[in-house]
Amino acid sequence: MFNFCMSINDNFASFYDRSTEQFIFVDSFDNHEFNVRFGTLENSVDLGTIHAESDQVLNKKLEQLIENLH
Repeated sequence: MFNFCMSINDNFASFYDRSTEQFIFVDSFDNHEFNVRFGTLENSVDLGTIHAESDQVLNKKLEQLIENLH
């Protein structure tokens, strides 16, 4: 399970799930559009792009995106 606590001021964050040994990687160049990838350090896939104007919206959208994987 991932615990998202990202700020829209962050340009990059990674989140690790010990039970599955998988990562979520999030990066942004403008702090409004966030690219999300899922996988391991060696191999990850693009999950999509999230648009957010606040920390709360960003973290909620990350949760929703991951819920759709299961």
